[in-house]
Amino acid sequence: MFGLSSQTVAVYRRLLGYLEPAHWRVLGAASAASVVYAGVGVLVPQIMAEITEGFGTPNRTLAEAIIVPIIIVAALVVRGIVDFLIVYGMSWVGRAVVRDVRSQLFDHYLGLPARFYDANSTGLLISKLTYNTEQVADATSNAVVVLVRDSLTILGSLLWMVYKSPTLMLLVVVVVPSVGFVINAMSRGLRRYSERIQSSMGDVTRVTEQSLQGQRVVKIFGGQKQETEQFDEINRRNFRMNMRLIAVRAGGDSLSQAVVVVGVAAVVFVASWVLPDVTASLFVGFTTAMGMVVAPFRRLVNINAVWQRGVAAADSLFATLDEPVENDSGVKTLGRARGDVEYRNVSFAYDPAKGNVFQNLSLAVPAGTSVALVGQSGSGKSTLVSLLPRFYDADSGSVLLDGADVRDYKLRDLRRQISLVSQDVVLFDDTIANNIAYGSLAERSREEIERAAEAAYVTEFAAGLPNGLDTRVGERGALLSGGQRQRVAIARALLKDAPVLILDEATSALDTESERRIQSALARLMQGRTTLVIAHRLSTIERADRIVVMRDGAIVETGNHEQLLERRGYYSSLHSLQFTS
Repeated sequence: MFGLSSQTVAVYRRLLGYLEPAHWRVLGAASAASVVYAGVGVLVPQIMAEITEGFGTPNRTLAEAIIVPIIIVAALVVRGIVDFLIVYGMSWVGRAVVRDVRSQLFDHYLGLPARFYDANSTGLLISKLTYNTEQVADATSNAVVVLVRDSLTILGSLLWMVYKSPTLMLLVVVVVPSVGFVINAMSRGLRRYSERIQSSMGDVTRVTEQSLQGQRVVKIFGGQKQETEQFDEINRRNFRMNMRLIAVRAGGDSLSQAVVVVGVAAVVFVASWVLPDVTASLFVGFTTAMGMVVAPFRRLVNINAVWQRGVAAADSLFATLDEPVENDSGVKTLGRARGDVEYRNVSFAYDPAKGNVFQNLSLAVPAGTSVALVGQSGSGKSTLVSLLPRFYDADSGSVLLDGADVRDYKLRDLRRQISLVSQDVVLFDDTIANNIAYGSLAERSREEIERAAEAAYVTEFAAGLPNGLDTRVGERGALLSGGQRQRVAIARALLKDAPVLILDEATSALDTESERRIQSALARLMQGRTTLVIAHRLSTIERADRIVVMRDGAIVETGNHEQLLERRGYYSSLHSLQFTS
């Protein structure tokens, strides 16, 4: 009836895997309540038949007259109570399943590799976590309630009709296959359009997110019209998909009801003309039972759309959950590394069709030294340092830490050795102190946090805020300036105190005076640590132990600042471009 293809069955079997013993107990209780609900429903046509038979009976007592109304009221009260238990119990189980799926999906997101995020928009992933999971919630709560409760109601009514008149019931049996054919055809259309709607909702979320996050660029460059037109096109596409789904659902609903009405008309004709021995009480009871089937049957037809949307959504969610997480097959543990870093014949490409970012590149960074990577944008500097914490894995060659391939270490142990301050500072909607002591640093003492904040000159501006270090920074640190956000990120790296430090344009958002202060803090931080520095502002890396100059994915020069200037090579030309007016 609900288009139970092998894929649909597989999806629901996987959803059932989230059920715990407590869930099964609630399901059992709700199912038992559904049987009571259906059983009470069977009493209604029987009562109507007895009422009809009792009309005109002489000398009826008051007790005989009042007993049937009392039974009717009692039946309706019982039916209302068990209906509440069914809806609440089934919905609790459905929402519990979705809660667990949503938690698993969020946890899975955090474990997916960088390549996955390169290929998938954040908006689409957010849409799956919000919109798609709600579709699954409806399919595992509302749809299941209707399926169990109304199916049992229909079954009970049909059994009563078979018991009372097998001949009349044959007419009903003829109608059922026709309705089943209509619903099966409708299910295919509902599933197809549900998948398209979920895809378009991902587009809606994606465009909305990028427009809101880039609202300053949109305003300053007059992009409102362009963004509005793009959103309107996606919104219209979503509207068209929804209307097609509604048309399929409404058409199937109307056609199903028409078939049922024809069946009822046939029963009326046969009962009144072909089978003259049908009594008035039997006719009233039988037609009452048929009438009681129509409403549940209509709900079953309508809930099919919810069912198909849920199956399509669950299929999409499971496809994401099946994406492989970061490869963490290393077995070596690492307490605190010395800090020897080496790139040995490393090749890497984001997309092989577009060529390698670098080919057979080798570079050794002894422990405790600082190496600055310079070169034009696109030369491979950020990609090179991204291989060390294994945001990406080399296609060939090896990246070594203390002489061992980074892939041989447990991922958590490897990343515990590295601090990162990047140009794109990420702060969370929390206090300054909690952003400094983030993640594994949350157990650090308040004194340690304050020392790191002072060393990074965070206390300098935090002192003027309402709650000092306990002031909230807003979404993505929006309540702080760019330089302030970068100081918080530097304080976080200071607090971590890792043996390897990556500075990716770490002072790019600072004014000259703040940069001078931060440079002294970074100088203290860099002492005794292996430091990889990426900077376009060459003034910030003049004191590096060694400068590695990159061009088109290759190392073209190495040396310290003075040596490279004396050679008058590529570094010298870059330096001249920045400092010659």
